[in-house]
Amino acid sequence: MRSEVTARYRSVLGHFCTGVTVVTGMSAEGPVGFACQAFAALSLDPPLVVFCPQRTSRSWAAMASSGSFCVNVLAEDQREISTVFGRAGADKFAGVSWTPSATGAPVLDGTLTWVDCEVSVVHDAGDHHMVVGSVVELGPVREAQPLLFYRGRYASHAELDPRGWSGEVLDTLLTWQRQSEWS
Repeated sequence: MRSEVTARYRSVLGHFCTGVTVVTGMSAEGPVGFACQAFAALSLDPPLVVFCPQRTSRSWAAMASSGSFCVNVLAEDQREISTVFGRAGADKFAGVSWTPSATGAPVLDGTLTWVDCEVSVVHDAGDHHMVVGSVVELGPVREAQPLLFYRGRYASHAELDPRGWSGEVLDTLLTWQRQSEWS
């Protein structure tokens, strides 16, 4: 993309608030992981998720051959974890407590929740891969607020204007069985 188009693209899509995750897995050398905002639920039946690592990601390349990964959903008090896993190089797991999931992928201590998966399929998608994972196990949910990313920076739940927000409407939308009736 031309630089002005890239800047406009980032500006527009930066207005879409995302949660922050750390995708972890195992490599021949040990645990690997990276911060990832491009994560979403994909299917209820069967339970599938999707995340999109950059094609140049060394962490994804290292864990891809294991056939599994864990998406660690970060809580608001885990900004530093996101920063550590958002950097290239260095031992990202130094000083970070974790336990292995059912697939062996690291579950980071203190996360809001986690989703352990086996890789179903990987598609090329521009400068990223689109990785579809089949859910193996779901973690417990901690009572905390999520770590959010909005307009190029971390944002807390309290910083976002909740006027007009109704969680009940969103819950209904996400569990609505007849998608053909969405309008």
